[in-house]
Amino acid sequence: LLQRLDNNKKRVVDDPGRVINIGSVAGIVNMDTPTHAYDVSKAAVHHLTKKMASDLAKKGITVNAIAPGFVATKMSDGLEKWSEEDGGSKLEDRIPLGRLGTEEDMAGSCIYLCSRAGSWCTGVVLNVDGGTVG
Repeated sequence: LLQRLDNNKKRVVDDPGRVINIGSVAGIVNMDTPTHAYDVSKAAVHHLTKKMASDLAKKGITVNAIAPGFVATKMSDGLEKWSEEDGGSKLEDRIPLGRLGTEEDMAGSCIYLCSRAGSWCTGVVLNVDGGTVG
């Protein structure tokens, strides 16, 4: 992948190559869910994003990550069941904007990072979380 991104010798500074990693808010803030390995792995993705951004900027490649909050997936279905069994609140009740994220929310953040508007962003971990991180 990096070879393909780096192959464009005529790359214009205003239109860099893009890498977007997928992290999670679980890699930023402590979660009360029993997802220890997941949380740590997402924190590692965030650090890798910053390291790669530093290394690849001189090659005209930006590296960013999105950090989704709770999104309607099979994983969040399992967390919802765990939360209810543990006497906790619904996932939506933990999100300041009051709803789970959607595919469109995640796609929109990726489109931003891949567009001209995001071409001067590198090393960014963009929270797409309905206000969960704060």
